[in-house]
Amino acid sequence: MTTPQAGPADAFLQGVKQQMMGEAAEAIAEIAPKETQIIAIYGKGGIGKSFTLSNLSYMMAQQGKRVLLIGCDPKSDTTSLLFGGRACPTIIETSSRKKLAGEQVEIGDVCFKRDGVFAMELGGPEVGRGCGGRGIIHGFELLEKLGFHEWGFDYVLLDFLGDVVCGGFGLPIARDMCQKVIVVGSNDLQSLYVANNVCSAVEYFRKLGGNVGVAGLVINKDDGTGEAQAFAEAVGIPVLAAIPAHEDIRRKSANYEIVGIPGGEWAPLFEELATNVAEAPPVRPSPLTQDGLLGLFKGETVGRGVVLQPASAADMMGGILIEKPSLEVVYDAI
Repeated sequence: MTTPQAGPADAFLQGVKQQMMGEAAEAIAEIAPKETQIIAIYGKGGIGKSFTLSNLSYMMAQQGKRVLLIGCDPKSDTTSLLFGGRACPTIIETSSRKKLAGEQVEIGDVCFKRDGVFAMELGGPEVGRGCGGRGIIHGFELLEKLGFHEWGFDYVLLDFLGDVVCGGFGLPIARDMCQKVIVVGSNDLQSLYVANNVCSAVEYFRKLGGNVGVAGLVINKDDGTGEAQAFAEAVGIPVLAAIPAHEDIRRKSANYEIVGIPGGEWAPLFEELATNVAEAPPVRPSPLTQDGLLGLFKGETVGRGVVLQPASAADMMGGILIEKPSLEVVYDAI
């Protein structure tokens, strides 16, 4: 029996295993001729990553691509829109349940499909009962046992929270486990703050010898004010798609309907996004400073005219500063 040649998926899981054991990451093996694109998608919680990924993966599958969508958010809602609101049994909870019953986890227990899209949720611990990043590591260890490195997908899309600084959520960037990163944002300061943080993480690890780059920005709920477009230009990344703040999209997504259907009203938008995601090269971003990020918005929106006034010791005492004798002991020189 021949040993399969190491590819990006194999390297991804090897990096997770190394992180779990606390070892330094080794050099990534040469990529196999048939290359799986592993793409990590980051964004602020609630910005629309699940909506974007469900429609993107669906359109890719309709274009004949083999796509695996993996939700890495502890909320376990990445695949809910894809499956019409149905919740997938997560890898974490299924693993725990099967272990108690003395049974092995099978692929059919955790991976489900719809119209050519394969999808699963890693899940996470209950609130206050564990680390979400460790849950991600444990989930990918189980995937390795299920044969992840042997699966033949064209694209593996990973959904990560961008506003969580835990090391587990930064694994794809820190360990060269994906080829590129995509950020989802909108024309608001908080989502662009998160996008800028992701760019900063990419730049930090590039300086340490990493290879992951940012493929671009997806603007969700675009109201035309232009801040997200300006951000992309400022950090040097392309806009892969601008999804409008349209009532039809809002209503259908709220009803767990896929809008990225070939022949539908929004098909051209997601066809273009699928093409751009596939073809966009990973680039090295130039993250902004806090003042640079604020400069993308109107002063009245972010309070840019506010001046920092240093506090005094008297202020901290309610305006009255009582001088107290020093208790320091001073010795005369001999």
